[in-house]
Amino acid sequence: MTAPREARQGSMLALVKAAPGPGLELREVPRPQMGINDVLIRVHKTGICGTDLHIESWDAWAARTIVPPLVVGHEFVGDVVEVGSNVNDFRPGDLVSGEGHVVCGRCRHCLAGRRHLCANTIGLGVGRDGAFAELIALPMANVWHHWPGIDEEVAAIFDPFGNAVHTALAFPVLGEDVLVSGAGPIGLMATAVVRHAGARLVVVSEPNPLRREIAARMGATVVIDPRERDLKDVQRELGMVEGFDVALEMSGSPAALRLAIANMAHGGGIAILGIPTQEISLDVNEIVFKMLTLRGIYGREMYETWYKMTVMLQSGLDITPAITHRFSFREYRAAFAAARTGGAGKVILDWTA
Repeated sequence: MTAPREARQGSMLALVKAAPGPGLELREVPRPQMGINDVLIRVHKTGICGTDLHIESWDAWAARTIVPPLVVGHEFVGDVVEVGSNVNDFRPGDLVSGEGHVVCGRCRHCLAGRRHLCANTIGLGVGRDGAFAELIALPMANVWHHWPGIDEEVAAIFDPFGNAVHTALAFPVLGEDVLVSGAGPIGLMATAVVRHAGARLVVVSEPNPLRREIAARMGATVVIDPRERDLKDVQRELGMVEGFDVALEMSGSPAALRLAIANMAHGGGIAILGIPTQEISLDVNEIVFKMLTLRGIYGREMYETWYKMTVMLQSGLDITPAITHRFSFREYRAAFAAARTGGAGKVILDWTA
C-alpha cells in the first residue's frame, strides 16, 4: 500500500523509465528541486503521447535518446504549489500547463523571440524529468496560465493540441480545400481547427474506422480509407477543380506524403508533422513544377500558438471528441495498452484518483 500524497513529505509517485528495456515503473522518487526561476506544480491530469509509447516500448529511437532513470510524460495540467523567489506572475492555486520544450534562451532564435526554433531545446520527459508524476517543476518561462473556463481535460492536452494548431495554421486555410492524412489524436484536433478556421472542404484520409468516425464528428467533409478510395475520385465527387490547396501530413507514412504531393493544386502548401520511420523518396519534379511549399512542423510557437488555442476554444472550437479514454494513473498499464491500439483517441491519466 502506497502512503497518501500528503504523507510523503520528501517524495512523490511517478512513472519512471528505470532502466533500458520495455516497460515503466510506478515508484516513489524525490520531489523536484526548485530553483529561483521555477514553478512547482501539483499534477491533476496528463495525456499519453506517441513519444511516451516509444519510450515505454523501448524502440530504437528511445534506446538512442533516453538516459534512464527518467520520469516520463510531457502533457499535463495542474495547480501551482510554490514559486521561486524570482517568480512574480504565478501564485499558488493557479491552473497551469507547461510548454514541453525547454529552450536555452541565449541562441539567435531565442533572443529574436523564435523560441520554437531553438536548436538547444531539451524535451520534458525526454531530456529532463517529466510530468507523469504528482509534482513537476518548470522554469516560469515554460508555464502557461490557463484562462477561465478552459476544460481541465482539454488543458491537459494543450501540448498536442498546440501541435495540431501549429500544423493546421501553417498555411492560410480560410476558404481553402484541405487534406488531412492521418487521424490520430493530433490529426483529429487539426481537422476541427481547419474547419473552425474557415476551410471550405476538409478531406481526412485514415485507415482506422473508429478514427474515421471521430473525424467526421470533428468537422471533416469526407472521410476515406486510403486503401479503398482514390483521392482523385474524391476530388471529382466534391467538384474540386485542380487539387488541394493545403495538406496536413500527420501520419509519417511515405505513401501518404507522396499521395498528398500528387493531389495538390499548383502553389499549394504541405505542413508535415508526422515523423516517418524510414527515408522517403519523393518526386522533386512534381514539387518544383507545381511550385509546392513543404514545411516541417515541430512543437508549438511559444506562445502565439498557446494564445490561438485559448481564443479558439473560447470562440466555440470543441476538441473533446478526440479524448476517448480516461484512467487513474495507477492503471497506467491499461492506459498505455489502450493508447497503443487503434481503438483509442487521446488517453488521459488522472493523478488525483
